[in-house]
Amino acid sequence: MTNKKEKNSLVPENNGTTRREFITHSAALSAGIAITVSSPSKKILDKVKQPATGHMVISLQVNGKAKSLEIDPRTTLLDALREKMHLTGTKKGCDRGQCGACTVLVNNTRVNSCLTLAAMCDGSKVTTIEGLGTPDKLHPVQQAFLKHDAFQCGYCTPGQICSSIGLIKEGHAKTDADIRELMSGNICRCGAYQNILDAVKEVQNA
Repeated sequence: MTNKKEKNSLVPENNGTTRREFITHSAALSAGIAITVSSPSKKILDKVKQPATGHMVISLQVNGKAKSLEIDPRTTLLDALREKMHLTGTKKGCDRGQCGACTVLVNNTRVNSCLTLAAMCDGSKVTTIEGLGTPDKLHPVQQAFLKHDAFQCGYCTPGQICSSIGLIKEGHAKTDADIRELMSGNICRCGAYQNILDAVKEVQNA
């Protein structure tokens, strides 16, 4: 039977170093050896740490004007419009495709620009609120929104108008319920939904 008081051969005699200190020092030494053995060369490590920096050039027709942009491939259409072209009429709301404030028309189809990569639109026709009309000659939907007071704070209005134009072009909305359903992706926190409905109906039935 082993004597419980017999010293463990793996533990050095007490020469001023406690068991806790011995274990701590041993662990640190082992970790150092592991790092030295398994670490790749500095050149490879530096290469791994470098972020992606490759840019690409895309061409767009934005509000009737040819645009060439050098962008990061991860840039959204929303950020390209606001940050690169300074078309700030397109609003950044939730930035998750849930509020519709960023809606624009791409080849006459309404899209959430916050969920659309700018690179996906290369060669496309993009229309924002700035390209729909002028103060002297408003787009019919813009005129209808004014007539029916279809906005209050106005933050969601650019997206609402672009979405309304896309909805009318699609031709799917036949009833009030259809319009409400197909416009449900555009949130108006002021609650001007009935006025928006009236504006869409007026232009659709014109």
